Amino acid sequence: MSRALPKYNKRRVVFIGGAAAVVLSGAVIAGSALAGTPDKSSTAQSARTLSDTGTISCPDVKSQLPAVPASAQAEVDRNLTLLDTQIAEANKRLVDTVGQGGANFVQNAILGPLKDKRVSTIDRIAISIGRQGTKPTGLDSLATCALSTGGTDVGGTETGGTDTGSTDTATPSATASATDAAGGTDTTTAAGTISCPDVKSQLPAVPASAQAEVDRNLTLLDTQIAEANKRLVDTVGQGGANFVQNAILGPLKDKRVSTIDRIAISIGRQGTKPTGLDSLAACTLTK
Repeated sequence: MSRALPKYNKRRVVFIGGAAAVVLSGAVIAGSALAGTPDKSSTAQSARTLSDTGTISCPDVKSQLPAVPASAQAEVDRNLTLLDTQIAEANKRLVDTVGQGGANFVQNAILGPLKDKRVSTIDRIAISIGRQGTKPTGLDSLATCALSTGGTDVGGTETGGTDTGSTDTATPSATASATDAAGGTDTTTAAGTISCPDVKSQLPAVPASAQAEVDRNLTLLDTQIAEANKRLVDTVGQGGANFVQNAILGPLKDKRVSTIDRIAISIGRQGTKPTGLDSLAACTLTK
């Protein structure tokens, strides 16, 4: 009896140990399975991040136009189509850059430049109508677009520069860094300077009746460069590799194209409209 009991106890111990091993193995397997399973809440959040880019919506210009003279219809239609193209391009860029930049990236790098383009295009529409009739006024109020996300409009307040010579009050945005050789941010030398081709020296003789308008637009070109250089300094060290091109040089070129076009139109009303001036619109960053 005394010998049987230890044998029974031994077998019992082995059984319990085996059961413990099975339980432990099951825990390890379950733990491994859980470790390899994606977090559903994390996946859902990621999906929301990709799908919640929103949509850029802009006021309809066509419905706000007066009667368009037949001689201006083709040019007006061409610029209305351009407005649609600009919105489509902005929405594509919104998707392509999702997750990039800081809190004001969409406003500064997408909505602001889009407004500048629309101001220019809407102005050309008004000029086209005005050549054969009364030039419509107040259409510039239709230039500002908004970002709609989940039924909420964001970015309705425009802080970017306009094509009327207003001061650019864009808020710095985005997240990368520009540093000097010593590793610190150099707000003086790292910013560089924006330089643009001189337009005045490339103009033909300006009719006296167009001189005031031409001079006003030449002054506007200088103002635009000054604003771009100020923004360059204000945003140094921010944005990605293409921030300066996308948020400063690109919008500046759009403004210059519009202003140079107005200069050419002014001269052309009383003489031969100069061509090829658009080649002077692009500016460069010199460091």
